[in-house]
Amino acid sequence: MDDRNNLLIESLQKCITACENCADACLDEDNLSEMVDCIRIDRDCADICATTLCLVVRDSDYMQPIIELCEQICADCAEECEKHDHDHCRQCARACRKCEEQCRKYLN
Repeated sequence: MDDRNNLLIESLQKCITACENCADACLDEDNLSEMVDCIRIDRDCADICATTLCLVVRDSDYMQPIIELCEQICADCAEECEKHDHDHCRQCARACRKCEEQCRKYLN
């Protein structure tokens, strides 16, 4: 695998972890009803990153449209997390932005 693949794989792994951690931590927040959208997009983002990771690792013929979708969902997740002032949300937003960037670089 080349550096481009390795950077994307690393970003996907970090994003999965950050999203799962954020969703779990959101469940413990006092304002849980305000965190519902964040939890939902965290879960979606972790899932698309996991799927993307699998397709990239096996060099699937179908990975380009999935990487495009992953880029969009990472951007949406970062945008949602940036609305909240929790450390787990800030960490998640950073991981999502990095993954979004690596998806974009991979596709170009």
